Amino acid sequence: MIPAAPASITLDDLFRRSVAQHPQAVALSDPPNRESFTDGAPRRLTFAQADGIVSAIAERLRAMDLPSDAVIGIQLPNIAENVLTILGVLRAGLIPAPLPQLWRRADATTALKRAEAKALITCCRIGGFDHCELARSVAADVFSIRFVCAFGARVSDGVVALDDLITTEARNPAAAIKRASSAGANITVVTFETRNDGPVPVARSHLELLSAGIGVFCESRLERRTTILSTYAPASLAGFALAVVPWLLAGGTLVLHYPFDAEVLAQQRREEGCGVLILPSSVASLLAESGWFAHGVPTTVIAAWSAPERLAASAAWRAEDCKFVDVAIFGEAAAIPAQRVGGRPAALRLGPVLTPRSGASETARTVVVADLSVTQANTVALGGPMVPRQCFPPGIEKSGEPHWEIELGGLVDSGYTCRIEPGGDTVTVTGPPSGIVGVGGYRFSLSALQKLLAGIDPGATLDALPAALTGQRLVGKAADVAAVQAALAEAGANPLVVSAFTPNGSGPARH
Repeated sequence: MIPAAPASITLDDLFRRSVAQHPQAVALSDPPNRESFTDGAPRRLTFAQADGIVSAIAERLRAMDLPSDAVIGIQLPNIAENVLTILGVLRAGLIPAPLPQLWRRADATTALKRAEAKALITCCRIGGFDHCELARSVAADVFSIRFVCAFGARVSDGVVALDDLITTEARNPAAAIKRASSAGANITVVTFETRNDGPVPVARSHLELLSAGIGVFCESRLERRTTILSTYAPASLAGFALAVVPWLLAGGTLVLHYPFDAEVLAQQRREEGCGVLILPSSVASLLAESGWFAHGVPTTVIAAWSAPERLAASAAWRAEDCKFVDVAIFGEAAAIPAQRVGGRPAALRLGPVLTPRSGASETARTVVVADLSVTQANTVALGGPMVPRQCFPPGIEKSGEPHWEIELGGLVDSGYTCRIEPGGDTVTVTGPPSGIVGVGGYRFSLSALQKLLAGIDPGATLDALPAALTGQRLVGKAADVAAVQAALAEAGANPLVVSAFTPNGSGPARH
C-alpha cells in the first residue's frame, strides 16, 4: 500500500504543475448557456490564463489586508470564476468557504457566523435572483464580514467589483503564502454539514481533501490530461472530491455544466470530447436506462449518491465502452468510490477502504482513503485519511456551540443507519441521519423547517416523502399558500422549501 497523499502537497502545487507543464492547454471551459443564468460570455481559459487570474484574485484579496487564514465565503454558480476564486483565495493564504447555490439569507448567515467569515464573494445574479443584494444582507447580519465582493455587470453600491480581474491580462504570477507548518496539514477549505441545529463548519486539510479526490481518481482509473465534465460546483465535499481534485491530479480540462440541461450536456460531451462525466446518481440512472451512454465517445461515468441508502437497490447499468463508478456521499464526512462490476453496484465493506478496489491484490499499488465501521447504534462511522478530524473554528468544542464532532480515534458518526449483512463484512446503508431531509444534493433539518413554519402559520404543515429522482421531496400544506411562500422567502428560506408549498409538492425550484 502507499499513503493517500504526501503531506507537503497543496491544491495550488498541483495547479502550478499543470501551468508549468502545459500552459497553453485548456484548463476550464464554461457552460455554453452561461449567459442564460449569469453575467458574462462563456469563458474558455488555458492554464496560463487561469493562473494569471488566480494570481490577480490573490493580490486583490491581499490588498484588503485580511488576516492570514481568514475565512472567505464564496457563493457562485458552476462557472470558471468559482474554481478560480477558490484557488485565488488559497494562494492568498486564506480559507475558502463555498456556500451551496440555493442557500438564502437564513442558512448563509448562520453558516458564515459560525465560520467567523471575514469576506463574502458572489456574483450579481444567478438565474433571476440578485445574489449581490443577498450578500449585502448577509454581511449586515454577520458582524465579522468586512468586505463583500462580486463578479458581474451591475455591482451594487458598497460591493467590490471583481470582473476586471477576469478581463485584464494578468500581471506576474503571485507567490503563495508560505506557512510555518507542513503545507498539507493546513486547512484547505471549509464546507458545511447540515445538522438538526443548523449548518456547522467542516474544515479539511489539503491531505484530507486530496485523499478524498485520490480515491475517486484511482477508482475511476482516470488518465492524465483527460477532459472531465462536471455537473457539481465546488460547494461541498462532493464537488471537490469528484471534480476539482481529480481535475488537478489529471492536469486536463474541467468542463463545467449548470445543472441541468440534457441538450447542453450532450452538446458539451460531443464538442469537448469529454471522457469523464460527473453526474447525480438520479440523472445517471435515467440516462443509463435511456441508452444515452451507448452513443458518443467512450466514457467513464462517476455517479454521486447523495442518498447512499438508495445505492444497494440500484438497477444494473450497462453500456458498451462505458465504465461506471458509484460514489457514496456521507454528507461532508466522506465520499466512498467503487467501480461497478457487471453493471451492478459494489458492496460497502467494513474496514479500510482501498482504492482501486476492483482487481486489487496484495501486490497491487492501492491507497487507503478511509475506514468504515458501524457504531453500537447501527450507524455508519467513518475515519481515515479523508475524514475531517479538526473542530472549526479552533476551540469551538469547548464553547457549547454546534460544531463538527469527532469521536475518540478520529471517527465521525455519519448518522446514516445501516445493517451488517450475513457473513459479517458487508454493510448496507438503510436510511439517512435522523431528522435530516435530503432533496437532491441539498440537506435540511426537518425540525428547524417545521419550527420556522410554525412561526409563520401554525396551521401549516411540512413533511418529507420519498422521491425517485431526488431521494426525498418536501411537501407543504397551508390554507393560504401564497402568503406562506412569501413569508418563507422573506425569512431567507431555501427555494426548495418555498416550492414545497405548491399543488404538486416540491420539485426543482427555478433559481
